[in-house]
Amino acid sequence: MTEVHPTQQQSARAGARTGVWLVGARGSVATTAVAGCAALASGMHPPTGMVTETPPFAGCGLPPLDQLVFGGHDTASCPLPKRAEQLVAGGVLPHGLPAAVHAELAAADACVRPGGPSLGSRAEQEDPRSEDELIDTFASDMAAFTRDHGLARTVVVNVASTEAAPREGDSALPPSSRYAAAALRAGCPYVNFTPSTGLHHPGLAEAILRSGLPHAGRDGKTGQTLLRSVLAPMFAQRALPVRAWSGTNLLGGGDGAALADPGAAAAKNAGKERVLEDNLGVLPEGQLHIDDVPALGDWKTAWDHVAFDGFLGSRMILQTIWQGCDSALAAPLVLDLARIVARAHEAGVTGAVDGLGFYFKDPDTGPSDLPGQWRELLALAGTLRECP
Repeated sequence: MTEVHPTQQQSARAGARTGVWLVGARGSVATTAVAGCAALASGMHPPTGMVTETPPFAGCGLPPLDQLVFGGHDTASCPLPKRAEQLVAGGVLPHGLPAAVHAELAAADACVRPGGPSLGSRAEQEDPRSEDELIDTFASDMAAFTRDHGLARTVVVNVASTEAAPREGDSALPPSSRYAAAALRAGCPYVNFTPSTGLHHPGLAEAILRSGLPHAGRDGKTGQTLLRSVLAPMFAQRALPVRAWSGTNLLGGGDGAALADPGAAAAKNAGKERVLEDNLGVLPEGQLHIDDVPALGDWKTAWDHVAFDGFLGSRMILQTIWQGCDSALAAPLVLDLARIVARAHEAGVTGAVDGLGFYFKDPDTGPSDLPGQWRELLALAGTLRECP
């Protein structure tokens, strides 16, 4: 439940800048977010896809785009300027943008620190650091970034590859939870844009309460699930029983490779299924497949097949095809969430931030009801507007 303490925290509107610490800082989503933020701040492109740049958010005191400072963790070594050029070749970023925002990309890349090894990997077996030492290292990186850049606050956003859910009874924190624990330790609000465990690990429940920090998650709603969250209420409200709902996702890039792992795919599909169950009242028959097609790069195609009953038992079918670029769909939402959670932190909001379910497949607050979530988001905007 969101609690607001208007007198807490230093004001970002006093001129101090806001940090955005990206876990997976050299990935496609992070690179697109950093390049996109620079392009918007300089007026090179309009803020297409950014809800926080629409009229309902005017006067909310969100940190300006030109006052966001980026850093993060990653295990990859490819620098952001080069990664941006690769995204141009893949049709994700427009030609000429990496050169135009090279300084911003290079500045962000200079703030990227080495990430930790993945759970159970050879690198972890060879790493002498304990779990607590790893968390301390990550937290120190986050705290140093905030201190060295004179930032009012830093929001940690997980945009790393999806990991499998931890096995039942496994007390070890998965990588996403280590970074989440580090964020709490460093006093940083946290956003989980992935379906990975993050703050949802039971071992972090007490630390979340002690921290008094705002957080939001999980699993950004960008494409197929966004469409499902629009269509499912339509069937329920029109009293059209859904007999079966199946879907297929074809995608490449880092996400495609990560989701080729059955455990990671199961974690991803759980959020997609929650949207249907929350809106239809029951999970209909059907299968959801995620197929890695490396040739697609950062682009994906999602196909849905919905079988439903009409009047007098007539059998009907709805099929949809969604084709898009995940990074371009996700990046504006990452910027939205970083700005809103930063403002919530400034306003003294603690715990899961009410009103941000609009952005997630598996939200920390309330069911996956898109119209209701939109109203809650507008209510949150009103609350932030009223806070000093």
